[in-house]
Formats: sequence, structure tokens, C-alpha cells
Amino acid sequence: MPDATLYDRLGGEPAVGAVVTEFYDRVLADDDVSHHFEDVDMSEQRSHQTKFLSAVTGGPMQYEGDDMEASHGGMGITAAEFDAVAGHLDDALREFDVDDADREAVLEAVEGFRDDIVEAG
Repeated sequence: MPDATLYDRLGGEPAVGAVVTEFYDRVLADDDVSHHFEDVDMSEQRSHQTKFLSAVTGGPMQYEGDDMEASHGGMGITAAEFDAVAGHLDDALREFDVDDADREAVLEAVEGFRDDIVEAG
């Protein structure tokens, strides 16, 4: 499938959903970042994240949540916390044997939102 999107190469909605579940399991187990999710409806959050990853990887789902800056504003997310969360995403992708080039493409897409998410340090 030479013309397959990154979304297709990841395995479509079921695979993206599985990665998101694994990702949030890791994030919520990390005391350094889990506090950002204490008052969050995680079912809704997982749905938003699945749509977001679908959208940034060329999938058919459209992310309709707030823009990144608005949704993360006031949270005081640090560069270290962003890096930790990105690391959890990388680990979740590795858990599902996503190849290096596709993993890097996903992480690069997420990295493009760093300035909208990170507020401090």
C-alpha cells in the first residue's frame, strides 16, 4: 500500500483506539503527569485523543475539540511533562509494534503542538 496514509499503516480506528488506551494507561500510572487528569472524564478524553490521532495521521475522523492552546491553557504543563507524555505515546506505539518510521511520524505530528501545550519551564 504505497499510498496508504499513516492512519492506514497504523491499522485504522481499532488500532489507534488500542494505542490510545495503552497510552492513557501509561499516563495515568505516571505520578509526574497523572495529576493533569484528576478531574477529566477519561472516556471522553480517550475519544478526543482517538479523533485527534486519527486527524493528524490522515484518518477519516475529524477532531472537533478545542484547539490545543485553548484546551491546555492554564494547566501549567512543563516541557518535561510534555516530554514524559510524548514518551508514553512512543512506548504505546512500540507496544503495538509500530515501525520506527511511523512512530517517528506520529511523534513529529504531536511535537508540532508543543508550543500550544507547554506553558512553563
